[in-house]
Order: sequence, then C-alpha cells, then structure tokens
Amino acid sequence: MFVLSIFLSLGCDRPTRLKDMASEDDYPTATPSPLSMRRLTTTQYENIIVDLFNKDIVIPPITANDSSMGGLLSIGASTSSYTASGVESLENAAFGIAEQVCENEHLLNSIIPCSPNSLSDEQCAEHMIRQFGKRAWRRPLSQSETDRYTELFLEASQVYQDFNKGVEFTLAALLQSPHFLYRIELGAAQNGNSEERMFSDTDLASRLSFFLWNTIPDEDLLAAAERGELKTREGLFEQALRMIEDPKIERGIDNFYSEYLHLYELDHLHKDPTLFEHYNHHIGQDAREETLSFLRYLSLEAEADFRESLTSKESFINSRLAAIYNIPSPNLEGDFGYIEHPPNSHRQGILGQVSFLALHSHSVSTSATLRGSAVRNILLCQEIPPAPVNVDTSIPEASGTTLTLRDRVDEHLEDPSCAGCHLLMDPIGLGLENFDSLGLWRTTDNGATIDATGDLDGTLFNTPTELSSAIANHSNYGWCLSRTLSRYATGRIESSAEQAWVEVLNDRLTIHEFRIKPLLLEVVMSPFFRNAGPLE
Repeated sequence: MFVLSIFLSLGCDRPTRLKDMASEDDYPTATPSPLSMRRLTTTQYENIIVDLFNKDIVIPPITANDSSMGGLLSIGASTSSYTASGVESLENAAFGIAEQVCENEHLLNSIIPCSPNSLSDEQCAEHMIRQFGKRAWRRPLSQSETDRYTELFLEASQVYQDFNKGVEFTLAALLQSPHFLYRIELGAAQNGNSEERMFSDTDLASRLSFFLWNTIPDEDLLAAAERGELKTREGLFEQALRMIEDPKIERGIDNFYSEYLHLYELDHLHKDPTLFEHYNHHIGQDAREETLSFLRYLSLEAEADFRESLTSKESFINSRLAAIYNIPSPNLEGDFGYIEHPPNSHRQGILGQVSFLALHSHSVSTSATLRGSAVRNILLCQEIPPAPVNVDTSIPEASGTTLTLRDRVDEHLEDPSCAGCHLLMDPIGLGLENFDSLGLWRTTDNGATIDATGDLDGTLFNTPTELSSAIANHSNYGWCLSRTLSRYATGRIESSAEQAWVEVLNDRLTIHEFRIKPLLLEVVMSPFFRNAGPLE
C-alpha cells in the first residue's frame, strides 16, 4: 500500500487552470441544437430530496420509470414526459415526504427560518416559501408564484387550524410543480429573436450542478448565480473547479459511468442459479459497485489516464465477487476493499469485471454478439444496424462438430444475410469467451478448448487482456468517451454542425493525457454547455 499512497499523492498534484482550457476560438462556429425541458431522473429526484432534507427521509415508491435514448437516461429525460400513473406516484411521494418533514421537529426547523407568531403567520410562511422554493426550483420564485403558494398555506393552515399543516400542503405542492420535476433551462430570447437565446445565471447553475453532482445547486453556487458570475468564463470555471473537489462529485461521476456503461441495467441482472452456484440476487449490485468504485478511484483519486479503465489490474471487490474471480477476499469482513489481480491474471479493466461480462450475456450462456456489440456501440460509438426483418438471428445448438461458441458462430456466419453485421461484433465477443455468462474464467466450452484469438479493426489479439489493450489504443475510444460525456451533459444528441465540437473535446482529452477531471472542465467551458440553442 506504500506504493499506492505515493501514486495517489502524485495523481492529486495536478492543478488545472483556466488557461489550460480550450478557448472559445478553438471551437468552430455552429448553432447549438434545439433546447427542451428535461424531467428529473429517479436518481436525481432521490438526490434532491436528500439534499433538501436529509438521507433519513423515506421516499415513497415512484413509478415514473426512466427511459433511455442512445443508451443514456439523460437523453431519455429530454424526450419523455411523465405518464398518468407516474404523476400520481409523484403526488403520493410529495405528500409522503412533506408529512415526514412536518412530523420531525428537526427537519421542520431546518426549512422554516422563523418562529411563527400564529397558526397562519403569513410573513413566516412567505419567508419559508421563498427560501425553500429557491433551492427546490433552482431559481428565485417570482412575486406572483410566492403569493400563490402563500395563499395555499393560509387556506390549509386555517382549515386544519395548524401552522404545520399549512407547511405540509405547501411543501407537497412545491414538490409537484413542473418547476421542480422538470429542468427548465431554456434561456431567454435576445434582441427579440427567439432563435437567439442566452442561458441565465440560474440556468447555468442548474446545468452545472446536475452535470457535476447530479443534484440541485448548493448555496454557494446559487449565490454566484445571483451575483451574475456564471456568465463569465472566469466565474463559471471557478465554480466548476470548486465543485469537482467537493465530495458530491462522487455522486455525479458515478451517475455518468452508470449511464455510460449501462450499469443501471444491472438492477435487472438474472442468471440461472441452477447453473451458476455463485449467482444470487446481490451480484448485480455488487458488480455495479465494483465498477463504480474502480472508475471513481481512477478518475478522482489517482487522476489516472482513463485508458487504464481497460488495462489496470486494480479493482475494489467484496467476498462474493472474490469467489467469482477465484481470489482471496480483500478483508475478513467480506466488505469491499482494494485488490490487484496478479500480473499473469487474465483479468484487467472493465472487460474483466462481472458488470460487463454478465450484463452482456444471456441468463444461461455467453453471447459473442452482445459482448461485441457492447464494445462497438458503448466503447467505440460504432453503431451496428439492426438485423433485417425475418432473419433468424439464433445461433445453432452445440453438436458433435460445433462444440464451442466459435464453431457455432462460424456456422452462423455462412449465412450472407447475417455475416455483414455479425462480423463486426462476434469476433470481438469471441475474444471474451474464456469468461462464462457470470464472468468466471474457463478454458473449455462443452469440453472443447476455447480459442480467444481475433482482430479488432486490424489489431490482432490472442487473449482477453490483449483485446482490452487493443480497445484502449483504438482511435475511437477517446473520441467516443468525449462524445458520450457531451451528450450526458446536455441531454441531447449533437447536430452535424456540432460534431466538430466533439473533435475539439477529443483533442483536449489527448492534451490532458486522458484524465477525466480536466475533461469535465473542458465540457463545462465548451459551447456545448454554455451556448443556448433555439427552443425545440
């Protein structure tokens, strides 16, 4: 661990300055894509409730399911609205949360900045509405909005003859408002031209906090917005730099990696327990935690070259994952702890982790197609067209002459209607065939020796670790990461004109030696983030 401590100290001593960022002139001129409102994701809703109150609040079940587009929930949030059942569950949640707050003296005092003089103390209630509303809605309430919620408070407190009941109904209403449930960061028209818009400081504060922290702005960020500092490069950079060094950055970076690698799908991971003795209902969450802990460590603590996400032997596992990896648990308690796979281990990076291997497999068997498609689509941003209609995509069953998956895939590829697309995916997935559907290492498939050799766009590989290294060195890897991060930050797919901005971000990633912290700052300072497009 002494070597690790030195490594961490070296990684942390890398200050990033505004002059290290790309300038506005480095980005070609382009009109940003149209803007749209974004609904809160389930995780954002939960984070906000914790930040507004505390982690002890029990959030009632919400059926407003998230949807993804292009693999990202952040884009899905821009293209979907709440269903009727979702709205009903949000109403129930709002009242359930408000009731808990008003029954807890400590929580109630934390949001009421005054001592009420009567059951219907209008001045005290208005003070609470302004203060709480500004945080919940990410902007100051207008006078008419304040008046409307004050009237609601007065009506409820008088009907129930209870100040706290007035607060309860007011909180529930504020938490059901579209201004709470949607991110309305649409800027304002300039010079009477609806096509020319500019983000307000509160728009930028909200965009910044959701991008870096996946939650609402804190008091410091809102204060900077009120001072008009976020429209300047210096003010925006100063706040972004502060936020990246705040512990809440872990929540934000975890959410990005969860969307980037589709780790949210691990909530529904299932394997046949009769075939996989190490599988249980904890494994999906364990696998997610391993990958997030590993990437969080690389990005925020070690500040390492992100290509190490594919080549590093380090990770963080618990006893259940240790059993799958056939290595000792990192501690006696069986909890998560730091480990290094041996130098001769076949595991390295995310492609050697259960999260990737199990997620991109079937419940009873591996899938060269699913694993290869994940590499192409997620890590290299190379879209694979869907299979033609009425084409049989099933792989032949094992037989005396086709025992391994490679044998059966080769037979399947003899069909010309399948070969075109599958040749892009299957040879990559076959490079991971030594890992079964849950991620355990194996050397045979149906008793026959597994051949894991292959070719990735001209780079030959013989083992899973060589495949991982080939992906890390692929020209698309950094570009794909940059594109995915910009899409995550903005909640939209870039226009053809904006694609040149992705190229600039990719160049900056190379300049910053593939470190994530500077890339986060580059996105914040880019026209992707700062420039407002027309309304959708």
